[in-house]
Amino acid sequence: MSRIRITGGEWRSRLVQVPDAPGLRPTPDRVRETLFNWLGQDLSGLSCLDLFAGSGILGFEAASRGADYVALVERARPAFAALKKHAEGFACPRLELFCCDALKFAPPSGRRFDLLFLDPPYGQGWLSRVESRLDELAAPSARLYAEAEMPLEKLGRWTVTKQGRAGQVFFHLLEQA
Repeated sequence: MSRIRITGGEWRSRLVQVPDAPGLRPTPDRVRETLFNWLGQDLSGLSCLDLFAGSGILGFEAASRGADYVALVERARPAFAALKKHAEGFACPRLELFCCDALKFAPPSGRRFDLLFLDPPYGQGWLSRVESRLDELAAPSARLYAEAEMPLEKLGRWTVTKQGRAGQVFFHLLEQA
């Protein structure tokens, strides 16, 4: 098991263990620092969805920075067990975990999200498969963060407004056109 640290907010410097699981690659520290510089450090008032949670680091970072609600969705049982353990350690009622497939996730009470984190396993076409669900998951002025193995120009109605690359990872902030 490896460990990564939360880079900002209330839980800054707390470590999160990352289980060894196929395709699990947590977003590196410097990419998360860039992302939260783009988004702003204070996410108060926002509802966030980490749709391919994996290690949960993106959702935990959002909660650490004050997001009102963070849903973390992960279908792999070992990764979900690690997520649950960490969430219990944070004892934060703003975190809610769901063990299910991203395409079958049904938000509680029809909730829609202001910020969606999309960091799916590579090489399986997940971004194009989840694209049709974005309108029902996203609030009207939602922003998307997406990681991919190649650069993106758009995803559904959202177009890339900022982007970067770290090694083999292309990361993007998208807003509605």
